[in-house]
Amino acid sequence: MTILRDQFGRHIEYLRVSVTDRCNFRCVYCMPVEGLPWLPKAQILSYEEIAEVVRQLSALGLRRIRLTGGEPTIRPQLDELVRLLRAAGSLEDVSLSTNGVRLPELAGRLKAAGLDRVNISADSLRPERIRRIARRSLDFHPVAAATAAEAAGLGPVKLNVVLLRGVNDDEIEDFARLTVTRPWHVRFIELMPVGDMRELTPEHIVPSDEVLARAATVAPLSPAEGPARGNGPARYYRYPDAAGTIGVITPMTHTYCGSCNRVRLTADGRLRTCLFGDHEVDLRTPLRAGEALEPYVRRALAEKPREHELLALRIGGLGALSQVGG
Repeated sequence: MTILRDQFGRHIEYLRVSVTDRCNFRCVYCMPVEGLPWLPKAQILSYEEIAEVVRQLSALGLRRIRLTGGEPTIRPQLDELVRLLRAAGSLEDVSLSTNGVRLPELAGRLKAAGLDRVNISADSLRPERIRRIARRSLDFHPVAAATAAEAAGLGPVKLNVVLLRGVNDDEIEDFARLTVTRPWHVRFIELMPVGDMRELTPEHIVPSDEVLARAATVAPLSPAEGPARGNGPARYYRYPDAAGTIGVITPMTHTYCGSCNRVRLTADGRLRTCLFGDHEVDLRTPLRAGEALEPYVRRALAEKPREHELLALRIGGLGALSQVGG
């Protein structure tokens, strides 16, 4: 097998696949309240096309897939895509990032189709605040979504909390306490003020060191190993005898680009080599022409940047995180 490596020798084995650019939320840090110009259906990769991309890349060393959006569960019959992916290559891990709204109804079907685990966006535990952050009135609670995922066997369950100073940072301790009795992994993510989200500024960022200091007021924290399965850059901590862990993801204060092992496939078939760069290669055109994708993928990796430009806030071509699945 010829392993996929970028120009800096990093082994690329993880692909985040955006299955749709649409979402049933309008989270303040992710998408403008009015939405975005949606991609025409003809430009979006079919499930069969996504599976073919994965089939070709799995022969080159791809081992891990994460389905993202927009919100992936609003695309019909997502479980069928999971089945196709499981048949497409020797994948070690197929996971899903979701806002969790549809998990109570879909978790069992997704598990039966071959999904391994889920990450759930959970920016508040207070219903009214959830509505304010998501800017949608949906009957939803992240604890119910996580409970449904756990019951279906989609573990380890991770809750991703994007912190915004003055908005939800007073819930750090409440989220942290969930890990005492629940075998969940609560990860606090530093806000990434990008694109058209101009009302959010660096002043809204809550640094990870502050998060850990606040969480430690509940009980002493010790470094911990992360979940048994996972692809991400989180650093994990645990309370004494706790069932779960607390993690921090630090794109702003402690970058982790040096160990980057991922690329992203957009809903319209572009291979994006860095979340916050503007470099991408069209795979849809050669895919639909019946061409082998390997030369295009290798060209993309040869141009993958060493690190993102987020700290300089030079975010090329990215109007909102929802466009590339975060």
